[in-house]
Amino acid sequence: MSDTHAHTIAYVRSDMIPAQPAPVAEAGAVKWLRENLFSSALNTVLTIAGIFSVYFLFTHFFPWFRHGVWNANSIAECRTIIAAQFGEDATGACWGVIRERWHQFTFGFYPPELYWRPVLSFVLLFVALAPVLFTNLPRGMLKFTLVYPLVAIFLLWGGSAWTEIMIAAGFALGYVGWVTLAPRNAIIGTVAAVLAPVLFWLFAAEPLGDLLQSIVPLSIESVSSDRFGGFLLAVTIGVGGIVMSLPLGVILALGRQSDMLLVKSLSVGFIEFIRGVPLITLLFVASQLLNYFLPPGTQFDIILRVMILVTLFAAAYIAEVIRGGLAALPRGQYEAADALGLDYWKAQRLIILPQALKISIPGIVSTFIGMFKDTTLVTFVGLYEPLKSIPDFIRADFAWKGTYWEYFVFVGAIFFIINFGMSRYAMYLETKLKRDHR
Repeated sequence: MSDTHAHTIAYVRSDMIPAQPAPVAEAGAVKWLRENLFSSALNTVLTIAGIFSVYFLFTHFFPWFRHGVWNANSIAECRTIIAAQFGEDATGACWGVIRERWHQFTFGFYPPELYWRPVLSFVLLFVALAPVLFTNLPRGMLKFTLVYPLVAIFLLWGGSAWTEIMIAAGFALGYVGWVTLAPRNAIIGTVAAVLAPVLFWLFAAEPLGDLLQSIVPLSIESVSSDRFGGFLLAVTIGVGGIVMSLPLGVILALGRQSDMLLVKSLSVGFIEFIRGVPLITLLFVASQLLNYFLPPGTQFDIILRVMILVTLFAAAYIAEVIRGGLAALPRGQYEAADALGLDYWKAQRLIILPQALKISIPGIVSTFIGMFKDTTLVTFVGLYEPLKSIPDFIRADFAWKGTYWEYFVFVGAIFFIINFGMSRYAMYLETKLKRDHR
């Protein structure tokens, strides 16, 4: 090889260069900050403004929380303790009012010696919801889920256990009527499944329950609905409304898409009327006008009346959310169900509704959250939800006159925890059901 050619041959490295760290601007926290907070001039301005806002809120409100006092028997004692510990000009939260009046926020006027009953109902609520929310649990737990509403009614309101047993007997009669007659004629079976329990509850349940109570007494101390209040009332109305509004919303959504003119017209009329009327108007109807449509002497529980109207209100919105999910499904899904030879109800149950409900999860959960927060509106019909206890009973006490923000921060925190839990479960469910993206 000539010298000239030796100078033109490419150099081949015999040893590998050791790995070098990535540039500072392309790795770690610096890269994340550059891409997410300072990627443009506008984002830089917004980031600086956000940092300033957080700093402003923190410096103004954190001392109020940090100087908070829990062990005090009056607002004057709170201020004395704060001044002694942090200076004469210091301000702080007087959480002593929450410590002293927590029972009113939680249970309202429920008898203190019976607090174990709503606490047990709340614990059993999680047991009943567990197999519904988490499918990896034994399916046998669903049997308790079906009977839990009657158990909760008995624990919360008390009285004779035969009342709840008669309610269960009515559902059993409806099931027997359906199983017996539906194989012969679906319409007759449906009528029997609805008519049998209604007639039983109207004419036979009360006298039969009284007779059995006289023979075999099964009862606990009765608690009237006007003793309910605080978060006990909010959770009772909220959970009842959520449980009942979802199936009713599904039925209304299917009815709105029905080819039967009467069914479609009734569904559309109901949805549009409920959505066009404020909830507070419906609550006044539940409180004042509903009894006028009932036979004289009928005692219709106020909480049940409110729960029915809240359920109807939420069901109208859920129906529209589910209708959007149904409309989002491609036409091929309906054609696939027809090709498999499935009838209407089997197609809805096995193919259409599972996909529509998966699409509708964010909207359904948003409706549930809004409905649970709207339970505070029952204050206008004389029920003592968490916020009504503040001006009527707590601030009326001279010992705590002058406290203000502590109540609302506490109540808002509890509502946030419950609603945040619902939203996080919705995110978990969405992630779990994203089978088409795996």
